[in-house]
Amino acid sequence: MKTKWLIICLIFLSIQPAAQENIPFVSKVWRADNGNGTYTNPILHADYSDPDVIRVGDDYYLVSSSFNKVPGLPILHSKDLINWSIVAHVFTKQHPLELYENVQHGGGVWAPSIRYHNNEFYIYYPDPDLGIFMVKSKKISGPWSEPFLVKKAKGWIDPCPYWDDNGHAYLVNGIAASRSGIKSILILNRMTVDGTKLLDDGVMLFDGHDKHPTVEGPKLYKRKGYYYILAPAGGVGQGWELALRSKNIEGPYEEKTVLEKGITNTNGPHQGAWVETQTGESWFVHFQDKDAYGRIIHLEPMHWDKDWPIIGIDKDANGIGEPVDTYRKPNVGKVYPIQTPQDSDEFNENTLGPQWQWDANQKNNYCLPAGKNYGFLRLFNIPFYDSMINFWKVPNILTQKFPAPNFTAKAKLTFTPRVDDEETGLIVTGIDYAYISLKKTAKGLVVSQTKCMDA
Repeated sequence: MKTKWLIICLIFLSIQPAAQENIPFVSKVWRADNGNGTYTNPILHADYSDPDVIRVGDDYYLVSSSFNKVPGLPILHSKDLINWSIVAHVFTKQHPLELYENVQHGGGVWAPSIRYHNNEFYIYYPDPDLGIFMVKSKKISGPWSEPFLVKKAKGWIDPCPYWDDNGHAYLVNGIAASRSGIKSILILNRMTVDGTKLLDDGVMLFDGHDKHPTVEGPKLYKRKGYYYILAPAGGVGQGWELALRSKNIEGPYEEKTVLEKGITNTNGPHQGAWVETQTGESWFVHFQDKDAYGRIIHLEPMHWDKDWPIIGIDKDANGIGEPVDTYRKPNVGKVYPIQTPQDSDEFNENTLGPQWQWDANQKNNYCLPAGKNYGFLRLFNIPFYDSMINFWKVPNILTQKFPAPNFTAKAKLTFTPRVDDEETGLIVTGIDYAYISLKKTAKGLVVSQTKCMDA
């Protein structure tokens, strides 16, 4: 059998060159800031699934799921909750290393939480097959600690830490039926103050089976003597946001739906974070599941009524907010330049841009930047294993997220194959995928378009 060789490159190029140092990058295809004091949702039309957001001083930081993609666990930065840039990834290779040398679709980093405690950043994230991990750093840019396994448990997901003002520490989380056979409950554990160990077996805080199925993704806060848990329910496609409150962290909790689709076009608005600005305004960041585009990010105004949050605008006066399309920007005390995550690359740097990710841990023979100012990236052909029947399990696919509902993808390449069956191309990946390839055959180079359904 002939050895197949494969290299796949997914590149989005616009007319605009890559951002220069200290000059904000602005996408040609999507930006939320309207330039007139308003914004239009989504604030990120890209797959930053399961967002969590905090403010530290005048800076806002967002983390999201990265699943099997590496570099993993992205960190975005904003000054106004509208204009974002990618500033770091927690790790360049995912642990355990031997597991994530191979593509693990549906595994890896699920919904993380970020908190700033005792002058350190903490991120808790679940690997649904392994347990709950914690990393920390003095600086948002890192270096981040090696992942520490706080709880070994299959199916424990969506952890959120909380350090109370009485000196106690807690961890709240959901549970995934796909791994454990159980779902629709929230669990609370006591935790050591250093955040590295759970002190008990946990208690069930909330059971959503009757009215709030698939409750998950809890975020724990405290306000005016109440403990609040904001949690999504109903599933990613058509769900809603639930608020729980209690004077006692262990409950019992009252419940109220605080965000729903209503008459809007924003399906399943839920799973996110409450954040307060420097001026005391409340805002809520959440996702909308948009099929092939991923889980895109929205920002909603949030206000309080009789110590219950209402997220969005209560258009029908039923006490439940609905998502906004266009709204005034948050008041953060200043006006900042328009900025978006980078979606173009001329490869003029010594490292890959932060928008690029692989489907598994990168190996040394995948690629090398050609060097500063050369303007290209050298990708190397490697064997396509006989066990890989299609590209669903190929690790050396260089990818980035869809940046907008409509865009043009351009890849300029020089192809220098050595033997027959070497191949390169531009691919749109997914459970179904399609690509355009250039392949060396005994009769010369062949250009072809290929699609694969239900890979």
